Amino acid sequence: MVYLESPAVGGAAVVVETQCPFCSVQCKMTVAEEEKSIPGQFRAKYKVEGIPNLASEGRVCVKGMNAHQHAAHSQRLLHPLIRSNGELVPCSWDEAMAVISERFQAISEKYGPDANAVYGGGSLTNETAYLLGKFARVALGTRYIDYNGRFCMSAAASAGSKTFGIDRGLTFRLSDIPHARCIVLAGTNIAECQPTLLPYFNQAKENGATIIVIDPRRTATAAIADMHLAIRPGTDAMLADAMLKIIVDEGLLDEGFVQARTTGYEELESYLDSFDLSQAADLCGLDVELIREAAVSYAMADTGMVLTARGVEQQTDGHLAVRRYLNLVLATGKIGREGCGYGAITGQGNGQGGREHGQKADQLPGYRSIENEEDRAYIASVWGVKPSSLPGKGVSAYEMMELIHEGEIKSLFVMGSNPVVSNPNAGLVEEGLNHLDFLVVADMFMSETARFADLVLPVTSYMENDGTLTNLEGRVLLRKAAREALHDWMILCSIADRLGKGEYFDFHEPEEIFNELRLASKGGIADYFGITYDRLRRDEGVYWPCPSEEESGTGLLFRQSFAHPDGKAVFSVMPGNPWVGVSEEYPLILTNGRVLSHYLTGVQTRRSPSLLARELENFVEIHPITARRYRIRDGEWVEIVSEHGRFTVRSRIKEHIREDTLFVPMHWGGVQNVNHATRPELDPFCKMPGFKTAAVRIRSLRQW
Repeated sequence: MVYLESPAVGGAAVVVETQCPFCSVQCKMTVAEEEKSIPGQFRAKYKVEGIPNLASEGRVCVKGMNAHQHAAHSQRLLHPLIRSNGELVPCSWDEAMAVISERFQAISEKYGPDANAVYGGGSLTNETAYLLGKFARVALGTRYIDYNGRFCMSAAASAGSKTFGIDRGLTFRLSDIPHARCIVLAGTNIAECQPTLLPYFNQAKENGATIIVIDPRRTATAAIADMHLAIRPGTDAMLADAMLKIIVDEGLLDEGFVQARTTGYEELESYLDSFDLSQAADLCGLDVELIREAAVSYAMADTGMVLTARGVEQQTDGHLAVRRYLNLVLATGKIGREGCGYGAITGQGNGQGGREHGQKADQLPGYRSIENEEDRAYIASVWGVKPSSLPGKGVSAYEMMELIHEGEIKSLFVMGSNPVVSNPNAGLVEEGLNHLDFLVVADMFMSETARFADLVLPVTSYMENDGTLTNLEGRVLLRKAAREALHDWMILCSIADRLGKGEYFDFHEPEEIFNELRLASKGGIADYFGITYDRLRRDEGVYWPCPSEEESGTGLLFRQSFAHPDGKAVFSVMPGNPWVGVSEEYPLILTNGRVLSHYLTGVQTRRSPSLLARELENFVEIHPITARRYRIRDGEWVEIVSEHGRFTVRSRIKEHIREDTLFVPMHWGGVQNVNHATRPELDPFCKMPGFKTAAVRIRSLRQW
């Protein structure tokens, strides 16, 4: 494998034009190696600069500025590793491919094709994500494929699909944000998770916008807010209902929009008639008048936006919680025009594209349904197979872990993900992976999951891997490769060939895969057919849906109609079920999230010395009053325990968090893995785990 090469001493700098591998903004940048690294003398010096584009306007955050450090890290995996006598030792690519094909075939013959499973990731390119879905269904013939984006966007995706008839992260363009006069940021910490977007919101403030932040912590994002609603975790649906109740009672409903462009309001109105506002405020841990001020500010603004992220979505009622916020958008008519709309702040680099083209258990390319006979027939025609040969619907990511634990799934192929750290109930996941007949992990580093593997395959970094990614606003971008290497899509094609399915995977360039993806998506909800590599090379990106090359793509959705057959959006009327799971034994609420210097499970960012130096180890934020109650000192090691497991981190005493809430980042594994304590219950609509609400207790680990 080849990655960031060094020039000769005194030679010209190597300049790489690339795209940040981390969050969903997908900032463009150049990486220039200005001096060669000479062992024992000095390290290479790099200069990173943003490239102006329509997404981030040339800004790059601290993660993007230091991403090259993991790409050139000495711990990069360079050769396949195979388990021999209990140890992972180097082997050739030919041996690795032979072992994989032999083991997959043997397991399929003994237990059936569904005994093999595939687990993907939201940071893979569109080409690889597409190919991974095809690989599972055509090469392996298994129904079991899902990906880590299930834990990121599934609640917002299912809510958007039910409400609007389509799921796209933002229904508006990033350039529309400064035109909003009121912005509700619910469960999203943009300042740390997507920092290059913050200037858009600052511009809105300069233009007179009111910013409302809903979060149990006073985050860096809440610091710019005009109103901060420090909500009790698990009560977002109730808060949104309370805001809507106030809007209706105050006569602020956009009746013309509701009548002309929505359905279901009458039933919702009946529900609101019996809604107890005071009781809801008490459950949310908020003052009624603060809720009223926020609701009226949003409703009365000429233009407005509601944006949600994992704080709202990673709950066992995340689907309904998002739909309740969408009720606010519809009731006020703030969608389909400049300065208005709803946005789900996508987390992963290709969290949007990764969920559109076949990685999800119930999905075929173009956001088609695997259970729809017409969709199956169309994709089968593109792939050149019989519709009857395509397997049916599988299960969600965590449910796959349960099937592994139960012994129904015997082998697992993991690409671009670290399920040992990212799944809830991590202890069960570790036990399951440990008992698999065969585990293959494709990653850049020896991740926590790779340590369980029978075979580990090295893959390329963001500076080496050509392909497209779709950012949070639905804009497809082309990331250019700096070096030739054996890419992840090549690995899939090679395994498929060994399995006797090479004719369906005869690709030589990522552009060839993208052209098949375009055709597979044609006519689907996520229609990429009009997007070509030539257009992406020429332009700064193209929005989907884009049905033809003559069209520019759709940036601002729903100007005239929604994507349901009748053209109308749908109000949600199903009552929510707020989480109230604390008890005398487990009296505190554990919630988790990200910090500025790390990303996902930290496999890449913990290999960056500059980023790791900012946050070397995991921690728990705890309010001073709560710390005194449990005799916890600042900076000491503590143990946090739920009914599902326990983990150990350092304490940080902070006044900016609710007294009943603990916050722990999600970027560390091992004994510091917050997901040892998270609960496995799933949202019934989208199978999102309840990461943001676990009942726990805490104690100091110092010796008395």
